[in-house]
Amino acid sequence: MNDFLVAALYLFTPLDNFEEMRDPLKAFCVTQDVRGSILLAAEGINGTICGPEAGVRAVLDHLRSDERLVQLSHKESWTHRHVFKRMKVRLKQEIVRLAVDGIDPNEVVGEYVKPEDWNALISEPGVIVIDTRNDYEYAFGTFDGAVNPETQSFREFPDWVHDQDNLKEKPKVAMFCTGGIRCEKATAWMLKNGFDDVYHLEGGILNYLEKVPEDKSLWKGECFVFDDRISVDHKLEPRWGAWVPEEAKHIINEDTDYEKGPAENGASDADERKS
Repeated sequence: MNDFLVAALYLFTPLDNFEEMRDPLKAFCVTQDVRGSILLAAEGINGTICGPEAGVRAVLDHLRSDERLVQLSHKESWTHRHVFKRMKVRLKQEIVRLAVDGIDPNEVVGEYVKPEDWNALISEPGVIVIDTRNDYEYAFGTFDGAVNPETQSFREFPDWVHDQDNLKEKPKVAMFCTGGIRCEKATAWMLKNGFDDVYHLEGGILNYLEKVPEDKSLWKGECFVFDDRISVDHKLEPRWGAWVPEEAKHIINEDTDYEKGPAENGASDADERKS
């Protein structure tokens, strides 16, 4: 019985006192039997939590009781058990690390595209569809015709864009990621670097899989997630590592601790979790 709720959440919003938020937030999550990983930074909040439905909803309500977090975005899926071993709340410079100064999604981002309109956009002639996730995530699944930047860290994305001949004329681009947060920063960066027609999938892949019927979907494969589920299928059902592509085997083994983040397990950047 799938009675454990998984919530992927984020919001870019100024949090001047984010350091002071950590301990009370962690304590509240623990009292609700909620586990997972939440990142706090001056620019906002990002994370994934899992637990009994009542506990997860209590945490979401608790977060939104802060007037700065009223617009917190979250996506839901279900499982039959905890997908994290413990609860971690960590302080970071960025909630998703691009490592480029002056990029603020609160100032400018690309145009959001609803899942129901995504197929039409990426099927347009001349549109460059970019998967902003890492290489090992792309290997699990992606959209038809999507370009793989072959990055191991989100921080590599700007250099990759600069190196692409087919992007030098600043064409119309459609971008996507797991839950939407990486695209907020990626589209903001592209708009500040001369691109005008920049679009991104609202709510990311998880929102698309929830809203678009499988028989009408342009998604192929599974969607990698940074927790014990490893990936989810088109119905958002956990796959528990039933299939792992070669490109991802270096970050997935019985010792992987997803609360630490991929960097501490010998792979990519810890700030790119669940985004």
